[in-house]
Amino acid sequence: MNIHEYLEEFEDIPGTRVYTAARARLGYHLNQFAMSLMKPENRERWKASERAYLDEWPLTEDQKQAVLARDYNRMLELGGNIYFLSKIFSTDGIPFAEACSTMTDMSFPEYRQMMLDGGRSPKGNRSIKGGY
Repeated sequence: MNIHEYLEEFEDIPGTRVYTAARARLGYHLNQFAMSLMKPENRERWKASERAYLDEWPLTEDQKQAVLARDYNRMLELGGNIYFLSKIFSTDGIPFAEACSTMTDMSFPEYRQMMLDGGRSPKGNRSIKGGY
């Protein structure tokens, strides 16, 4: 198996985006923007005008729209790393688990209970193209 076939297998995991080197390159500026929110003065600028602050970064329009919509699944597809993106929901005052629940088809209480019960079952969640 060549490297491209190997990496393609990562795209076959339902509901999962493996953070590969290609995703890292795609999301470099998105992740740098998110990390900038670690500084209080940047958080204040962000809160004052989200779009103006985003426009200071060389993000694609798709990335900007995903951030403005707080569409974390789309941000992940566009190269975001959840640990960097956590700076966005932390700035919004949203706990990590609650933000993660927005990436599912569950409410936060349902998501929290699922995690307390041991997480999502792997049954039916192992392969997109294999159907199992």
